[in-house]
Amino acid sequence: MIQTMFSTPQGKNVIEAILARRSVRTFVPHQLDHNTVQTLLEAAVRAPSAMHEEPWAFVVVQNRGLLKQLSDRAKPIFIEEMRHHNNKGAPHSFEHFAKPDFDIFYGAGTLIIICAKPSSPFVTADCWLAAENMMLAACDMGLGSCVIGSSVSTLNIRAVKAELGIPDEFKAIAPVIVGMPKEEIPATSRKEPLILAWKH
Repeated sequence: MIQTMFSTPQGKNVIEAILARRSVRTFVPHQLDHNTVQTLLEAAVRAPSAMHEEPWAFVVVQNRGLLKQLSDRAKPIFIEEMRHHNNKGAPHSFEHFAKPDFDIFYGAGTLIIICAKPSSPFVTADCWLAAENMMLAACDMGLGSCVIGSSVSTLNIRAVKAELGIPDEFKAIAPVIVGMPKEEIPATSRKEPLILAWKH
């Protein structure tokens, strides 16, 4: 079993995990075991939650055939969304999504979808906080992760939700792939914090 930040003093401290986290888009063909996934979920639910609502619920997808189906269904939907945005001046091209062999989940064997009922203005923020907790825990465990925003619209199609076991009253908010990275990912540069005001 992969050791976790909850069970080993040799794990990274919080700042080290934040600085070491990468968006991983290349994975070895390795499926996470049940205990590892459970540890990631335990980290997720320790996230802050407005008014202690804890709105999150989880769907774990490890079926390779289903992951391919979801990828194939999501690609044309996402391309159309991006074309619409590009008409408004968005700078990026996503035409590689049109390639038949392109996998939006990058070969990862585990997709964790954080869902919630849209019951308050803070539910979406809570779910993304849970996602960040989960990704930092994954980093500490030597795993890679990446948010797959390109799948969100597809995951919220009623028929797809039904296939995944997501009730109608829930919304898929934060899809995150997790797995063993195939290679070390170098750090990317970041802009300095833009401080709009600092009132002493």
